[in-house]
Amino acid sequence: MRTGDDSLRRSGLDDLAAGHWQLQPWTWQGATLLSRFEAGEYFSIHAFRDATTGEPQHWYINFELPYTRTPIGLDTFDLFVDLVVEPDLSSHRWKDLDEYAQARRLGLIDDRLHTIVETARERALALVQERALPFRDAWPAWAPDPTWPSPELPADARETDPGGTQ
Repeated sequence: MRTGDDSLRRSGLDDLAAGHWQLQPWTWQGATLLSRFEAGEYFSIHAFRDATTGEPQHWYINFELPYTRTPIGLDTFDLFVDLVVEPDLSSHRWKDLDEYAQARRLGLIDDRLHTIVETARERALALVQERALPFRDAWPAWAPDPTWPSPELPADARETDPGGTQ
């Protein structure tokens, strides 16, 4: 899905629906993210900054299953549709509506989950429009100390259940 090739992206959804997929290592590049996950929410909110200059790029609301904690972090499942918002909240656009429609056709998003996603979309958009937290204040000021090392996953992170909790 990282190549931008739409046919590969679509076949990726087919493979996901058929259960023929596996996680691959990948390192985030090009932007610094400040991420906010709220327990029980069907979306997370991310503030994107340019990795070099620190300048705000956009807000990104990712629709996903509510997270669960694992021994190595958070686990969730992407729900295919996203909302991209300008740093000053002056405009927004929905992203990947075609991918969401394909996920619906493939049964990855059933009618029950579709209703939940629609409610989450309305709630997230209302947060932006009402300038509620985290959108109430100026662009997030927190930044990690540049001397901090990049975090690394533990060696057993590729295992299905690295902590033996399931």
